[in-house]
Amino acid sequence: MSNVISAAPAAPATALATAPKVGFVSLGCPKALVDSEQILTQLRAEGYETAKSYEGADLVIVNTCGFIDAAVQESLDAIGEALSENGKVIVTGCLGAKKDADGDDIIQKIHPKVLEVTGPHAVGEVMFAVHKHLPKPHAPFIDLLPPQGIKLTPKHFAYLKISEGCNHRCSFCIIPSMRGDLVSRPIADIMMEAENLFKAGVKELLVISQDTSAYGVDVKFRMGFWNGKPVKTHMTQLVTALGEIAAQYGAWVRLHYVYPYPHVDQIIPLMAEGKVLPYLDVPLQHAHPDVLKRMKRPASGEKNIERIQAWRAMCPDLTIRSTFIAGFPGETEAEFEYLLDFLKEAEIDRLGCFAYSPVEGATANALDNPVPEELREERRGRVMQLQEEISKKRLQAKVGKTMRVLIDSVDRSGGVGRSSADAPEIDGVVYVKPPYEPHKKLVVGEFVDVTITASDAHDLWAAA
Repeated sequence: MSNVISAAPAAPATALATAPKVGFVSLGCPKALVDSEQILTQLRAEGYETAKSYEGADLVIVNTCGFIDAAVQESLDAIGEALSENGKVIVTGCLGAKKDADGDDIIQKIHPKVLEVTGPHAVGEVMFAVHKHLPKPHAPFIDLLPPQGIKLTPKHFAYLKISEGCNHRCSFCIIPSMRGDLVSRPIADIMMEAENLFKAGVKELLVISQDTSAYGVDVKFRMGFWNGKPVKTHMTQLVTALGEIAAQYGAWVRLHYVYPYPHVDQIIPLMAEGKVLPYLDVPLQHAHPDVLKRMKRPASGEKNIERIQAWRAMCPDLTIRSTFIAGFPGETEAEFEYLLDFLKEAEIDRLGCFAYSPVEGATANALDNPVPEELREERRGRVMQLQEEISKKRLQAKVGKTMRVLIDSVDRSGGVGRSSADAPEIDGVVYVKPPYEPHKKLVVGEFVDVTITASDAHDLWAAA
């Protein structure tokens, strides 16, 4: 994700001219983006303004990513730029929790002039650091804070984080060491945030976490309440409740990071009934049982074909997105071919594939028979070449159909939108020709029904 500077709206003119200003750089995944939104919300609540440039900021906060080497370097570069352009920098996020081989803090070792460093999901610690280096205004401007908080996304869609951390210990992942074990949010808090977002005009809510299917496991699925009704802290009841409130506002709910546990089967009928979008982001990572075992993945891969076929039988319009790793340590050619055969049969709609990256601190680095980097990249390329053929075939089948599209942008040539099959920034788009009727027009953040006229391996073209 690209850097975000001054994503929050500036305080109204009624704010004091001397209100301290904070610059903000947000990197990483949607979960980190939500952390950024929470920090910006608290800053705004306390009367801080958001600077539009490094030069106009009294200090800068950089929210980092530390998952893979490329993300680490991007974060370190962003910190260096902020230090060079401004000089007063507070760092938060996943990279803040990482240590090098000697046990030293990576950030402070490379950038010793950084004022403070915190880990992820640390609003309180970040605000403490801000107060220390940039005292808050005399009186908090609570009346300046919108009910939905400060958002870094466009007004018509938003991410809703339902939990923090993860109980799994996948051998290629270091997220639990940075974000900790699963901590589920109270269901009433989630529903209140969702309703405030819909009231503010959000038309698409993207549910995120490290493991959406595990929501509530840490609190033994305890009973909560929403609008006077009992609702369990459980994925199925949460999704049902979100679907009901979304229907009141004519909005979409999209599910991400869904591990294929058995109770996910209970969500599919909700998709078939139109309660939530027929879209599942399921991070499968591989298909061969032995590779999954070395990965220490929580769900068996042996039944995934049957699960996918059953899901599509219940909901024919279901879109499945997934990610896979090619060249995991010990992966033989036969195991890789097994993965290709799985992909041919499963026909995943949206797929991302990464060549295995030996992330510092991951236990997978100690596994025998590492795959050479050149072969890892070659296998990744073979997966993506196969996926391009699959995607082209599945998108071609949509030509001639009528679909509902949420418009993201508009210009003279028409609009760019997304269907139920397209999550923002990671999936394809629908290019929409402007309507012929003069009284009709495409509007950003509004839905329009279109007829699909053409396709390629990634995107669709349509007429309104």
